[in-house]
Amino acid sequence: MNQDIEPRPVLDSAAQQSHKNLALIGYALQALGLVTGVAAVAGLILNYLKRSEVQGSYIASHFTWQIKTFWFGLLGVVIGALLAIIGIGVIIMFATGIWYIYRIVKGWLALNEGKELPNTLI
Repeated sequence: MNQDIEPRPVLDSAAQQSHKNLALIGYALQALGLVTGVAAVAGLILNYLKRSEVQGSYIASHFTWQIKTFWFGLLGVVIGALLAIIGIGVIIMFATGIWYIYRIVKGWLALNEGKELPNTLI
């Protein structure tokens, strides 16, 4: 048995519900970010500030999921904007938007079902 592995912290139901609510707020801010942009930044800040509190629980995967969604979504928009001059950028930004919505919906559903998310981009 490996002695370097720390056991997962046992959270009481109130703490777990509080952390789940934080993840839910993160998804809501990302969704609102589709309209305002600034809300997604607020969600990212929330994720980074509260990430250490959820370590070891299934909710940590949701924080990681939201952080990746923000940064790769931003990357897709920037690349799309740079390539808008040659026309393909609009397609890239549209595809990024669809991917972003997919990630929000998939994450939200998994959170409501109490499921951990994979560490992937899809």
